[in-house]
Amino acid sequence: MSLSVAIAGASGYAGGEVARLLASHPEFDVVTLGAHSSAGHSIRSVHPHLASFGDRVFAETTVDALTGHDVIALALPHGESGELGEKLRARGGYRVLLDLGADRRLEDSMAWASFYGGHHHEPFVYGMPELLRSSGPTQRERISAATEIAVPGCNATAVTLALAPLLASGIVSPSDVSSVLAVGSSGAGRSLRSDLLGSELIGSARPYAVGGTHRHLPEIRQNFAHASGHEVSVSLTPVLVPMSRGILATCSAVLLHPRTVEEIRDVLAEAYANDVCVSVYDVGSLPSTGDVLGSNTVALGVAVDKSVNRVIVVAAIDNLVKGTAGAAVQCLNLVCGFPETQGLSLDGFAP
Repeated sequence: MSLSVAIAGASGYAGGEVARLLASHPEFDVVTLGAHSSAGHSIRSVHPHLASFGDRVFAETTVDALTGHDVIALALPHGESGELGEKLRARGGYRVLLDLGADRRLEDSMAWASFYGGHHHEPFVYGMPELLRSSGPTQRERISAATEIAVPGCNATAVTLALAPLLASGIVSPSDVSSVLAVGSSGAGRSLRSDLLGSELIGSARPYAVGGTHRHLPEIRQNFAHASGHEVSVSLTPVLVPMSRGILATCSAVLLHPRTVEEIRDVLAEAYANDVCVSVYDVGSLPSTGDVLGSNTVALGVAVDKSVNRVIVVAAIDNLVKGTAGAAVQCLNLVCGFPETQGLSLDGFAP
């Protein structure tokens, strides 16, 4: 018997992507798609690509509408998901509660206050199965035993998986980690903003949240601390580029001792040997966002700049799949005892 699913914020990009992925999953039945301003409108009027939902309409996003499902996914802005999640936790009755927003990711209330503000909600188990941990159970084991999961941020996913194994193995210095990310506009959500209009985006690239202000920074630092056992200094510079999907993160760190690119590639390959959603490219090949669009794959490529003694790891993901909705489905599979990649494609689409 299929497990019933309710999605709050299903009219947005992330919620719509969860609906798209679960529509073809044999073990889940998407029963309720909640929205605010789109409530009462047909799903096709907002997501015409979701043809399998036929003439169904969006429900009001209320506690009553969401309660009673086996799985509840909250794809809402920060602040909203935390408050709604508390009301749902008080009701109970679900098997899995997923928060795709930021409200349940950060363990440090001071970091939350600095980057988000407002009430700091109790963190959920962090939904990145591939995250290395310096001690205790593996992250995959923690997720498998959880009932409440915080889905990672998309930029945090790319940067974390690019460098965590190198920090954990002591190959690179924790004092000078840097990443510049080319980010597709869907990462900003579906809300109407003048800076996201096509006429503003097309033919232009624009940095944003520069100078240590991006909200995924404390999440990345938290991940690196769990992976390596110590604090890591991280600089993050995202750049909005004219593409709808995808993140290309060019990450670098100082090598503590000279290493060949082959040695570093082998460290990454060994770290992710059992992680089918991570693809480590051969030396000499670097990924592009086109390699992974539509897939739940993180593609990694490695280079070494000997002139400055730095390693460069390039990570490519589809921000709406592995960066958000695909990670949610991957975690659902683990919690419910299904094959980890069921309902997910590791293959991208081309051209």
